[in-house]
Amino acid sequence: MNISIKDILGKWQEFTLNNDYGMSVSVLNYGGIITKILVADQSGEVENVVLSYRNYEDYESNPHFLGTIVGRVAGRIKESSFQIDDKVYHLEANNGPNHLHGGPQGFHQIIWEAKPFQTDNEVGLRLTHKSPDGEGGYPGNMEVTVTYTLTNDNQLILDYAATTDQPTPIALTNHSYFNLSGNLVSTVHNHLVTIDSSKFVELDQNLIPTGKVLDVEETPFDFRQGLPLRTGFNDSSKQNSIVGNGYDHYFMFDHSKASVVTMEEPTSGRSMTIQTNQPGMVMYTSNGLDEGVSLAENTSEKYLGVCFETQGSPASLHHDAFPTILLKGGERYEQKTIFTFSAIK
Repeated sequence: MNISIKDILGKWQEFTLNNDYGMSVSVLNYGGIITKILVADQSGEVENVVLSYRNYEDYESNPHFLGTIVGRVAGRIKESSFQIDDKVYHLEANNGPNHLHGGPQGFHQIIWEAKPFQTDNEVGLRLTHKSPDGEGGYPGNMEVTVTYTLTNDNQLILDYAATTDQPTPIALTNHSYFNLSGNLVSTVHNHLVTIDSSKFVELDQNLIPTGKVLDVEETPFDFRQGLPLRTGFNDSSKQNSIVGNGYDHYFMFDHSKASVVTMEEPTSGRSMTIQTNQPGMVMYTSNGLDEGVSLAENTSEKYLGVCFETQGSPASLHHDAFPTILLKGGERYEQKTIFTFSAIK
């Protein structure tokens, strides 16, 4: 196992974590961005399984949040405001009137303090950031740590931790777009996904949660026994249509299985499982991905990747039916998500 470091554009560093079995993960200190995840297919061919830009300069704007840490709150906050006790807080709007993924100066566009580490069985990168009171409109001085760990079991472990000196919302996630075909050979139409979820959250026309929780039974959202992602691309139901014919919805985990998500790509034989202590996730199938952008191995197009944004739901700021994302002074936010990669031999 080892770690290599490369200077990027004279202002960032890219840390590449390598295990003993050919898997590697590359991360920028800018935005905590995962730029590459290299894993073997069933023939032993090692290829990239996440979307990444061909030109590093494109990460500065990165309108689709490729590979980024998202925060303080991932997802959309209605009307860019929320209330704690009797006080209303106003955030920066960057998605019409709404606040998306931490706003225009969110965690995806800062340079994190980065410290690599290594033991006998794992290599990793610890990223820290001090977010001052009022940053982006959020209350409280917050100290955040995001740790990426790669093991010899081909596990990528993401640990999120934070403290604050006054009540504030927090819902961190990673926004990597996965494509297990390898080097973007094909779209994710035929990726077979299983999700341990019997409920999902209804969206309105502006992609804001209505507060209503829907049953997946007899809908294109019932992934409990596994479905190809194209199921939602080709369905004309309202919830699939309003997000651009696909998925951009919050699934509430049943937590009845060890892995909340399993994804398999039949041609490459690659599979990925997700374990987490988060209450749910947004699955986004890149319905709004711009076409024609230069990516590392191909040009971008709709349905080229799928995001599994494990997180708490910002809908809890306006609807009582959801687990709270408020962190109080003196409390500690701790969340973990584990991605495990394998291939049929």
